[in-house]
Amino acid sequence: MSSPPQLIYCYDPMCSWCWGFQPTWEAMQLQLKPMIERDELVIQPLLGGLAIDSDEPMPLDMRARLESTWQQIESSLGTEFNYEFWYRCQPRRSTYPACRACLVARDEGLEREMNASIQHAYYLRASNPSDMDTLTRCAEQVGMQPDSFLRAMEQVKISARLEQEVQQARQMGLNSFPSFALVANNQILHIDLDYQNPKKMVAQIQQAATSSA
Repeated sequence: MSSPPQLIYCYDPMCSWCWGFQPTWEAMQLQLKPMIERDELVIQPLLGGLAIDSDEPMPLDMRARLESTWQQIESSLGTEFNYEFWYRCQPRRSTYPACRACLVARDEGLEREMNASIQHAYYLRASNPSDMDTLTRCAEQVGMQPDSFLRAMEQVKISARLEQEVQQARQMGLNSFPSFALVANNQILHIDLDYQNPKKMVAQIQQAATSSA
């Protein structure tokens, strides 16, 4: 028996557009649930790795661009942001630690919960997910033990597991976040992104999955 089509969801927990897209993605998953329950579709998250490890403070011009992006997302999608982040924290252009935290949580079946915890810490509570103490608090919030979480984070870093996943995403042409690809019969179909119309994307996924059966 052949395996069902895979819907790849490529994201980064510190990508502001992924935060803006989250309500639409939640709606899509609800609409796709019958297909998943009938083993007609599998959802596979993939970490995009927006920005490599860095201890350098974010340049002022990049801070201004990102804050402007938040304002754009807020204006177009109604997404909530806590702008105190830019004054309370020392921003760094480094999302790899947050991505590794999601990989560690994936091994515990908690990737979705960890992503949500990181997004809420970052965008609503003005905490910095580039910092390990923030990620450790997020891990505790989803039910993980701090010591085992920190050990697993180190193991993921040593193994370069995230870098391998990022390379996989690039090879699939998933170079922006969020993005989707449907994989079936050794074929890759990119799904057109629509931030405000989950039904449109679900219809495209259903059609592609059915035609590949």
